[in-house]
Amino acid sequence: MKKILSLVCLISLQSLQTSASDIENGERLAKLWCSSCHVVSASQQKIENNAPNFSTIGRTRDISESDLAQSLLAPHPRMPDRGLTRDEAADIAAYIRSFRNR
Repeated sequence: MKKILSLVCLISLQSLQTSASDIENGERLAKLWCSSCHVVSASQQKIENNAPNFSTIGRTRDISESDLAQSLLAPHPRMPDRGLTRDEAADIAAYIRSFRNR
């Protein structure tokens, strides 16, 4: 019984770490691929174009994390196709949505 409890605790901890690393990976990917058009973090200088800041997008109540990921996988005309995987799009979407809680 003690081994089963230890295993459950280990799996739970790994799940928590995965969630945190998704947002961290999303931030890393956003800085790499998105920061030339969008302000993706507080430390970034303003961009001179009409692309919305990630903080503005993330605080929009009617856009879900799933909607964001879908929009990253099927970019609109002004956004280049980065060839993101589903996991990468989900990580960036999780990072964008993290601005809702800041």
